[in-house]
This record gives sequence, structure tokens and C-alpha cells, in this order.
Amino acid sequence: MRAPLGWLRDYVDLPQEMTGRELSEVLIRAGLEVENVDQAGSELSGPIVVGRILAFVDEPQSNGKTIRWVQVDVGPAHNQPHPDYPDGCRSVVCGAHNFAVGDLVVVSLPGAMLTGGFAISARKTYGHLSDGMICAEDELGIGNDHSGIIILPATTDDGTQLKPGDDPADVLLMRDDVLDIDVSPDIGYCLSIRGLAREAAQNLGLSYRDVVTKATPAATAAGYPVRLDDPACPLFVGVRVTGFDPSAPTPRWMARRLVLSGMRSISLPVDITNYVMLETGQPLHAYDAGSLAGTIVVRKARAGETLVTLDGQTRRLDVDDLLITDDNGPIGLAGVMGGESTEMRDTSTDVLIEAASFDSASISRTLRRHNLPSEASKRFHRGVDPQAAYSAAHRAAELLVQLAGGQVLAEETVAGAVPSVPSQVIAADLPSKILGTEVPADRVVEILRASGCQVEVDGDQLRLVPPSWRGDLRDPYDYVEEVGRKIGFDTIAAVVPSAPVGRGLTRAQRARRAVNAAAVAAGFVEVLTFPFGSAEDLDRMGVPADDRRRSLVRLANPLAETQPYLRTSMLPGLFAAVARNTSRGNDDLALFETGSVFFAGTGDPAPIPSVTQRPSEAELAAIAAALPEQPRMLGAVLCGQWRRPGWQGDAIPAGWQQALALVDVAAGAVGVELVRRSAEYWPWHPGRCAELVVAGSVIGHAGELHPEVIKAFGLPERTAAVEFDLDALIELAPRGGDIVAVSPHPVAKEDVALVVPTEVAVADVQSALVDGAGELLESISLFDIFTGAQVPAGHRSLAFALRFRAPDRTLTDAETSAARVAAVACAEQRHGAVLRSF
Repeated sequence: MRAPLGWLRDYVDLPQEMTGRELSEVLIRAGLEVENVDQAGSELSGPIVVGRILAFVDEPQSNGKTIRWVQVDVGPAHNQPHPDYPDGCRSVVCGAHNFAVGDLVVVSLPGAMLTGGFAISARKTYGHLSDGMICAEDELGIGNDHSGIIILPATTDDGTQLKPGDDPADVLLMRDDVLDIDVSPDIGYCLSIRGLAREAAQNLGLSYRDVVTKATPAATAAGYPVRLDDPACPLFVGVRVTGFDPSAPTPRWMARRLVLSGMRSISLPVDITNYVMLETGQPLHAYDAGSLAGTIVVRKARAGETLVTLDGQTRRLDVDDLLITDDNGPIGLAGVMGGESTEMRDTSTDVLIEAASFDSASISRTLRRHNLPSEASKRFHRGVDPQAAYSAAHRAAELLVQLAGGQVLAEETVAGAVPSVPSQVIAADLPSKILGTEVPADRVVEILRASGCQVEVDGDQLRLVPPSWRGDLRDPYDYVEEVGRKIGFDTIAAVVPSAPVGRGLTRAQRARRAVNAAAVAAGFVEVLTFPFGSAEDLDRMGVPADDRRRSLVRLANPLAETQPYLRTSMLPGLFAAVARNTSRGNDDLALFETGSVFFAGTGDPAPIPSVTQRPSEAELAAIAAALPEQPRMLGAVLCGQWRRPGWQGDAIPAGWQQALALVDVAAGAVGVELVRRSAEYWPWHPGRCAELVVAGSVIGHAGELHPEVIKAFGLPERTAAVEFDLDALIELAPRGGDIVAVSPHPVAKEDVALVVPTEVAVADVQSALVDGAGELLESISLFDIFTGAQVPAGHRSLAFALRFRAPDRTLTDAETSAARVAAVACAEQRHGAVLRSF
């Protein structure tokens, strides 16, 4: 909302010395967002005065143009001596011809500066010394007209007689401060000069003159017939003006205020409706009454109906659109834009002025459906004061008669009634409790009454009825916010709440941070990718049709139609990050990401609970059931070289070893014992994929990607990847208990080498050794795999380092040997392992 300061002064007695920036500070403290204060006319400087045309001579030129050599009286202080005029004058060359002797004009004299940095000086042109310039609108920055010079009235609106030498700034509204305000949806009444003037008056403690002075009478059908067939239009006011002059121009002051407010002047009837809308906040529409056919009906659209709107576009209507219609069909989208068939024309002399009240939700849906924002819809979908409709219609009719003649018909239309407003009861000390600062009860009453509320004090309770323009005042805390705005949020001390004793990060939060820190310490770089994906991503990953990852959740309004779903795997986003990096020459990568994936649930829609009370347990359960399952996952991708070649040794390629190492460090960070088993699972390579098992539950997979997947995503050869359920890992982690002290006794070291069939997994052999060794085994690690000539065909030798230790004693050789023998026996029993003898 752009609000000229001079227009605001019509309704509130602001101090004459107050600037727009000073007023903006007041409004900002009241909770409004003043984005900027423009100083219209700030480019103008120097002597710009009123002049009277004394005489002129038309002088045709060789180029076919006729100029006028003009003698103009610019007042005693600025006139130069002239032999034909005792009081002197200025001689000016002018190319315009729309003036006569005796007319008052605007003259910029040498030393003046006009719009665009145009400096005025005495200069010789067309054989004369032109001592100034007679100005058109665009040269003063007050309009776009350059067809002729400005002709001033002899008498201003307040009865002041203009004379040569006067300053024309006030008459032409050349200079003004314009406040550019971003009005939030909850204070839609501030999309008007009326609303902003009221806010300024209340916050400055000044008197306020309301432009809305007429009470809405009872319904009457004496005027043009109107029928309301939909509750989305509770009130329709129609006032008719006949016999006005269609050629009457828009007065300069009205056109100037429209321009300063960000609107352009079109024609007098249209300009009046726009002017009154900006003034009162009530949108109006002017119908050419001669084009109307039969009763006006407000109803919802019917299937297949269309409307040609004022912008010349044919709109296919939705059955939820609220329409204004007559016997010929739709003539307007209610509250959004009128129809072309009944628009005002250059020859119209009979107008029906509509001022109606519409449901804000209905208008909001319509303007978004048709992508048709307008000044009217911007106000209606924020909420318009229904009590202003009657006054605004009559205000527009009176202006039209005043400026263009004609007659306001006594027979008017009032269909429906002003909707009632909800009352509320609050405790007088509620604002103090919520705002955290003391606001006495009498101050609360004073603020709310100044805001237009009816306040009845009943002990320590306040019975409140909001004014018609405050549709946002419904809940007790709406009134608290209103009190807070008016005392100034800057007066409320900022108090940091103290943290409750014994609280901090949850167990899961600490565990997630530990896993992230461990991954970074292991050499991986964390990235963030968008949580969106497509079915094509799953196809390229080779995900089977019955896989859980096919349970996709589609977004209602996706950022891109190529990725309309929420992701069910972290890997496609990481693949895209790898492809983006390698395309820029960054080939050695170890990337990881933690985040949620989303699996579709039952598909049942979530209920929408009422905002008037807390949702019931059943509603909360239904909402939770309708939400997709959202486990937090960790994904990682490796490619290129883990260590580049150099003085420290040869290059080490990044591959499945580092992928499994990441899993180990993540599990170790939360104290989990993790088992790896061979598996086949897309998108990993068969035989090079390990499933990750904790306490018997598979939580993820790691290994080398399938060559087809690598090719489909444009990844480097032998790219490896990891993905596991981080929430499941944390849930299965030990929850703490007694801290076990580190044993002070020495460790006993034993190595075993077992020959086993090649198809037996290393992890299975290791598991058997652990189970057989018993509680004395402290750690076990594989340190060699041998397949030389001494090993039978189809077998391999696995060498393990076993470390034994007791917490309370030094182990004897016999105890260590017995544990080692038991471990080998278990491996032999389960997998046919044979102790290597060579």
C-alpha cells in the first residue's frame, strides 16, 4: 500500500513539521512494515512559479512547426522589465498551443531543476532568447501527459485565488512523502488511507476523522433489482447515477493522488471508484447501467460457463467461482474483476455503482485459480470492512455528481445485511501475562477502545465486541497482540528463558552427532541434497517392482515435475552430487549425507481438525497414521582415489573397503556390534554387496555398485556406496549402564590360520571363532588371506589375530590355549575349517 502523506493529513491532524520518515517510525513501532518512504518531487528545485499568459504570437517555422513567442507575468519578484508591460514579464518560447491569453500556467525560470536532472537556463532558440519554460505534466514528474502545458484553475479547492508568482506545488501536489507499506494479511484494513490514518492517530494520540460515516440501512429493493443466491456474498449495495457528463476530466488532484498511490488515471468514473477504494478500503465496481439486462444475481458458476473479463481474456469458470450475473449470464468475477460486456464506455451516462462484501476465502481461491490478482482481490482476500460498503458507494456517487454533474437516484439497493461480529471475554490482566510486561487494566481498556472495540468492564473481565473492520479480532490472544502492537513491541523487554535443569540433547541427537563426527573423522565430506526424486531414479537403480522403495509419496506442488516424489533412498541425490563434481574435474570423492526418506502409508487423507480447540486423541492418531514413515538414513558414495600417489606411497583407490570402514566407525561411535553378510541387493554388484546386520536385523547395505547403475547415473567405474537406517542403528545401540573398567592385566596374543571353502564368508568364520573363544576373547581381526599352491583347490586360508584378556587376573598359557582350541573347534564344526599346517 502506497500512502501519500498529504492524503493522510485529510483524516488526521498530523503536525505540519512531521515528515514521512518520522511517521513511518511511528507505524513501524505499531507493527506495520514500512518498506520505504519515497519523496515525490524531490528532484524539483529552484524557481518554479505560477504565471499568467499576457500575450503570444504564433510563428511558423521552416520545419513545418509553429512555435509561440509568449509574454508571461510571473510575479513582481521574478518579472523582467518589458517596454509593453509596466510591471514587467518574462518572454518564453513554447511549442504547445492549448492555452489562451489570461490562462494561469506553471513556469520554470532559469536556475530551476526539473525531473530527470533537466536544468533550466535562458537560451536562444527559434531566433528568440527564451527566459524560462512553460511546463507540461511529465516535465514536473506529476504525470505522463506531454500533449500540452498545464492550465491551472484561478481558484483552488479551498477558495484561494492563484496569482502570478505563487508556488504551484500545493495545487499540483508536486511534492509529497509517500509511505510504501507491506500490509500483512491480518491487518487488511490498513490497505486504505482510512485504516492507516486511524493507526497514525491512535499511536500519536491525535484526533481522527472517519470517511465512513453512513450506517448501512435495512435491506431494500427500491433500486436496481439484486438477488443473493450464495452466502459468500452477505451484502450488496447498489447506487445509481444518471445524466453525468462522460467527457468530464479527472481533476488533477485526484489523478495525482492515484499516481502517487501506484495507480494510473483512466477515466473519471473508473478513477473515482479506484480513489474511493484507496480511501476507504472498500473495492467498488461501476457498471454501465444501460448494458445490464434484468436482475443482478450473485451465485456460483455453472459447469461450462465462461466470462470475458476487463482485460479482454476469456476465462473458463470453475463451479467454485463466485459470479455477478444478469439475464445474459456472467458479468463479473465477484471481488476479482468485472466483465467486458458491462464495462463503462466513453459514451456512458448512466452508472450503477456496486459495493459488496464477499467471503475472503472464496475470493482467495478464485484469484489463485485464475492467476488474476487485482487491487480489489488483494483487499477482499485479506478482509474488507462490510460496514464501509454503503458509505463508499455513496461517496463515489457524490464525487461523480460533483465532478461530472448528473443525479444520484433516491432509489437504492441494499441486499442482505452487514454480518455480525463475534464477541469475546478476556481477563483484564491477560495482556500482562502473555506479553511479559505490566499493562494496567485501564490502559488495556483505553487501547482497545481507541482501536474501535466496544469494551464493557465486568470486574476483572472485559467483554469485547470488535469493530466491523477488525475481522482479525476473534481469539483472546488477538486482543493481546493488539495491545502489544499499540504499546509498542520495542517496549517489551527481551528475556531469555532459563533452560530446565537436567535437560539437553536427547539420546538420539547425541548419537546422530557422534555418527556424523565419526564419518567426518574417517575422511568423508558431508553434503546436503534436495529430498526429492522420481520413479526413473529407482528404475536406473534397478529397484524391483515389489521393493519397499517403490512406495512413493507424491508432492501436491513439486518444485520440478521431473522430481515429483519425496525420496525413498539417499543414493540418487548423492549420485547427482558425484556426477556434478566429476563433470567439474573433482574426481576423488567420499561424500555422505544423513536425512529422512519417506515411505507412503495407507494413503488415507489426514483429517483437518478445528482451530477452535485442541485436536482429540483420535484426530491426532488419524493424522499420525496418514503421515508417511520417515526413517533417518545415512548414505555415502566413494569414487576415485582414497589416497593419491606421492612420497608416502602408491595410490589407494576408494572402494568397498572404505565403504565398509565407514559402517564400522558409525557403529563404533554408538557402541554397536555390527555383522556383515554377503547379499544381493540393487543397486549393488552381486557378490560385492554386504548386508549390515545388528542384533539379527538388517539395517542397510554397502559395497560396490552394479556396473549398469554406474553407467545409468554417469558415475566413475568401481564406485562404491553405503546406505543404512541410522534410526535403527541408534535404537539397537546399548543404552548405557555400568562402566566397565579397562583391565590392568596383560593381553595374551594368539594367531590362527584356517583353511576353509572359498564360498564360506570371512564374517561367518570370524563369528564362529568369537562364539567358540568365549568371554576371554577381547578382540579379533583378519590379517591375511592366502590362496597359494599349498591350499587345496576351491579353498583359501584365513589368518586371524586373537587377543585374550581377563578383567581380574593374568591369564595362564593353559587358559589361553584352551580358548584358542575352542574357537578353532567351533569354526571346524560350523564351516569345515581346518587348522593350516604349512
